[in-house]
This record gives sequence, C-alpha cells and structure tokens, in this order.
Amino acid sequence: MGLFGLAALAAVNRTKEIGIRKVLGASVSTIVGLLSKDFLKLVILSIVISVPLAWFFMSKWLTDYAYRINISWWVFGITSVIALAIAFLTISIQSVKTAMESPVKSLRSE
Repeated sequence: MGLFGLAALAAVNRTKEIGIRKVLGASVSTIVGLLSKDFLKLVILSIVISVPLAWFFMSKWLTDYAYRINISWWVFGITSVIALAIAFLTISIQSVKTAMESPVKSLRSE
C-alpha cells in the first residue's frame, strides 16, 4: 500500500506536467516510463542494499543448524525480479490512470 500511495501522490502532483506532455503529443507509454523511472531506481537501490545484508544474516543463521544448506544466488535473483515486477505493475496502474485522463481537465484545474 505504501508504494501504491506514493505512486498515486506522484501522479496527482505531476498532473499538470502530464497534461502538458499529452497536449504536446506524448504517448501513454512515454508517460508511464517517465513516472516509473524514479520509483524503479529506488526499488533497485533497495535491492542492492538488502540482498547482501539478507545473504549475510541468513548464512549466519543457517550455520547454527546441523543439517544446513547453502543459499543460492538464484533465490535472490528471482525475488528481485518479482519485487521489480510488482513495483512496476503498481506504478504503471496509477500512471495509466493519470495518462488516460483528458489533458483539458488537468490544465483547467489551476
């Protein structure tokens, strides 16, 4: 819900910019890319920070067991891809809603 709320807030704050871009001929995919770029950078940064920490603490925790396993790299790869997909889906839903609105409404509001 936090990412959904941030994406909604960013879309509302940039409604006038999106309206101007639509009037000048921007497509919906361009607007989705514009809004999702900043959020995906933050998600990638959080993955870069959290993966080494998670690997370190999980390997320390698993050493206490008699029958232990090694953590494979693909576990972190799959979870990272899933996290990026969920973030992009959440952001793109809000971006498409905002981009599909009439630019006249957004420019007339102020």
